[in-house]
Amino acid sequence: MAIMLWSKTRDMAWMLMVIGIVVSYIEIVFSILEMAGISAGNTLFVGSVSLAAIMLPALRMAFFIAAFLVMVIRRYRHH
Repeated sequence: MAIMLWSKTRDMAWMLMVIGIVVSYIEIVFSILEMAGISAGNTLFVGSVSLAAIMLPALRMAFFIAAFLVMVIRRYRHH
């Protein structure tokens, strides 16, 4: 669905939202594979936590925050 939305809009804020949704999907798939014990053996670890488990939620939120900021800046620039 995210790819269908991406092709219909060229708006930067919505594109950042779509990227955030895709990263969220990747995060869910990765966590399911990790819980099932089917994760790649070449993942990097920080302590006992994989780097992907740390970076994916932060990356998802970064895209959502960037989309929100683009919307707010655009809204107040027109006034």
